Amino acid sequence: MAHPIATPQTPSARTNLPVDGDGLRRLRIDLAACLRWAARNGLEEGICNHFSAVLPERPDLFLVNPYGLAFAEVTASSLLLCDFHGNVVEGDGLPEATAFHIHAELHRLKPNARAAFHTHMPYATALAMLEGQPLLWAGQTALRFYGRIAVDEDYNGLALDAYEGQRIAESARDADVVFLKNHGVMVLGETIAEAWDDLYYLERAAQAQVLAMSTGRTLKIVPEEIVQHVAAQEAAGRAESARLHLESVKRVLARDEPAFLA
Repeated sequence: MAHPIATPQTPSARTNLPVDGDGLRRLRIDLAACLRWAARNGLEEGICNHFSAVLPERPDLFLVNPYGLAFAEVTASSLLLCDFHGNVVEGDGLPEATAFHIHAELHRLKPNARAAFHTHMPYATALAMLEGQPLLWAGQTALRFYGRIAVDEDYNGLALDAYEGQRIAESARDADVVFLKNHGVMVLGETIAEAWDDLYYLERAAQAQVLAMSTGRTLKIVPEEIVQHVAAQEAAGRAESARLHLESVKRVLARDEPAFLA
C-alpha cells in the first residue's frame, strides 16, 4: 500500500533553481526510460515502487517518480524534483511517503549513491523472503554481484519516517544491492545507467535461481576463485555496458513509446 507524503512545501522552494537545464532534461529522460522499461519487464508493483536520481551539480536535489502514477505512465516531465526536506522544487504532485523517507536519507547519507532504485520485483523479493543468504553463486549472471550485496535482516514495517530511511541507508554500508528481508530490494548506482543495469540483471539472476531451486535438486555452486575471477571481469566493463544497455532501452522506447519523452 502506498501513502502520499504529507510534508508541506516551503513557498520559496520553487524559486531560483540554479541547475543545468539540459543536464536535468537528460536525467529526466534517463530515469523515465528506466521506469518505463521496468514496467515492460514486470519489475514494478502497482504504484508503490520508486526510482530516484540526484542532480550532479545539485547533490541536495533529486528526481523521483510521483505518487499515483504507474511506471508505464511516467514521462520525463512528470518526474518530481525534490529536496531532502520534503519540498517539491519542480513538478506537479507529491512523492509517495516511503519514497521520500527512503530515498532522501539514502542520497543524504550515501553521496556516491547518485541513483537509487527500489522495487518489489517478484524473483528478487522471493529470495528476500527466505532465511539465509538470498543470492547464491550458482549462475553466471549472479556472479557480477559478488562482494556487492548487503542484507537488511530487520524488517520494521513501512518506512514512514526519516529514522527508517536512515536505518536502511546504514544497512547498505558499501553495497550496491540491498536485500530488504520480508520487503524487496534496493539497487544503488553512481549513474542511472548502472543502477538500471544492476536492477535488470539482479532480477534475471534471481529468476534463474528460483527456477533452479524449484526443481528440488541441489544447486551447483561455483568455486570461490572462479566467482572472484568472473566478478572482476564483470567489473572491468560494467560502466560502459550499463551505458550501452540504457541507450538501447531509450532507442526502443523512442520508437514504441515516444510519449515517455514528453
